[in-house]
Amino acid sequence: MSPFKGQTGLKRIFNAASYSFDGLRAAFIGEAAFRQLVLLNVILIPLACWLSVSRAERAVLIAVCLLGLIVELLNSAVEAAIDRISLDRHPLSKNAKDMGSAAQLVALSMVAVVWAVILL
Repeated sequence: MSPFKGQTGLKRIFNAASYSFDGLRAAFIGEAAFRQLVLLNVILIPLACWLSVSRAERAVLIAVCLLGLIVELLNSAVEAAIDRISLDRHPLSKNAKDMGSAAQLVALSMVAVVWAVILL
């Protein structure tokens, strides 16, 4: 068992929140793509709140924006783990990184499609 799994109760919740904020900070500082998506969300989420759409549509507009951030965080985590293992070029490392990038492409395509379907 991992030595990092020993905490329980409120202490575990506070530790988990701290690790999550550390991850957000690391992504914001170290990943230009994450910063770009944050900027896009700073524009789109208030726009979703301003638009004359139903509450369900507003929720979907915001949810797909946040999903783009989630996928970018996971993509960055995969890339960091691959780089931690080795910086050598390897076909499996390339596949893992390319698949993470493809996941982000699909997520951003979904953002565009959902916004277009709701607004057009």
